[in-house]
Amino acid sequence: MTHPSPSSSQPLRVGVVGLGYAGTTHLTSFLGIPGVEVVALAGKETDRLASLGAAHQIPHLVEDWQDLVALPDVDVVSVATPNVLHAPVSLAALRAGKHVFCEKPLALTAAEAREMVDASRSANRVLEVAFNYRRRADVRFARSYIETEGIGRIYHARASWKRRAGIPGLRSWFTSPTLAGGGALIDLGPHVLDSLLYLMGEPRVVAVSAVTHGELGRAGYGAMNRQEQMASDTGLFEVEDLASALLRLEDGSSVAFEISWAGHTVDDEDISIELLGVDAGIRLFVPRYKTDDTLRIYRDQAGVNLTIAPEVHVAGSEHPTVIAEFVDIVRSGDWSGHHGEFALHRTEVLDACYRSAAEGREVVL
Repeated sequence: MTHPSPSSSQPLRVGVVGLGYAGTTHLTSFLGIPGVEVVALAGKETDRLASLGAAHQIPHLVEDWQDLVALPDVDVVSVATPNVLHAPVSLAALRAGKHVFCEKPLALTAAEAREMVDASRSANRVLEVAFNYRRRADVRFARSYIETEGIGRIYHARASWKRRAGIPGLRSWFTSPTLAGGGALIDLGPHVLDSLLYLMGEPRVVAVSAVTHGELGRAGYGAMNRQEQMASDTGLFEVEDLASALLRLEDGSSVAFEISWAGHTVDDEDISIELLGVDAGIRLFVPRYKTDDTLRIYRDQAGVNLTIAPEVHVAGSEHPTVIAEFVDIVRSGDWSGHHGEFALHRTEVLDACYRSAAEGREVVL
């Protein structure tokens, strides 16, 4: 079903749920798009709610997200809450006829994610997730190179995000299994998995075999904030600080996948995706969010090993880009294929990794 595009005289009205870093990023990104108005904010931090509302002249300021979803003059609900609220807020918004832009991950579990996608389809409303890393200029260049030049069949890939000391902290919802649904894997894993599958042309993962570890967090190492006590005697570190998995894909190819918040290693804050094709290989390596010299292409030309270093500059945060694309989709009126399908598969893969680690066996999707 298609819907007419709203005219320029009809602004797209947005309500943002969440007042932290992600919520503020959503807020400023929506405000930067012509014809978009942020008309509502929701959050429990009353002082911050008041200051953001005053700074941006936002008419509706509410503490409870339910009150924001119920507002009749909200067309879009932007969800930037702890993970545990992604599904409840999104489901309520979709069932109220709102479009939804949600932070990653889509949900805590595959079951919740499927319910969200079903609700998006039933309501015929857009459900998109903030997979902003795939919008990086180097990732897009690599995808374009694969499409135009080709690297042959990709038979294996290596994908990781590794930190030496990057556990968000015991006093943060990020390390609560109830609020976050897990640790490093559900925090950093969605971005790496999304970029990887995008580069590979969206193959389906059919089986995973995974392990998880929380050794450093329990031993008192690896805190992002060195002043914060991470000692094991607190007994509060209940999530993983490292996850490693072998992913089997539908075409017989494979992926070595590793995500870690902490480790006694040379890795500092390193994102890496390496694609091994029959005719060529590509490596994306981003240490400390580097913006230049992050790509290498490896080919054999007339029997000589050739290394290509494309000059690609990453301009900055991609949140404004992904949110602008979301707004364009909503305005297009054609919402087929924009009901969270890609995000669902990523959640299914991560959910299967957690099940595999817990049960000590390979899990088939």
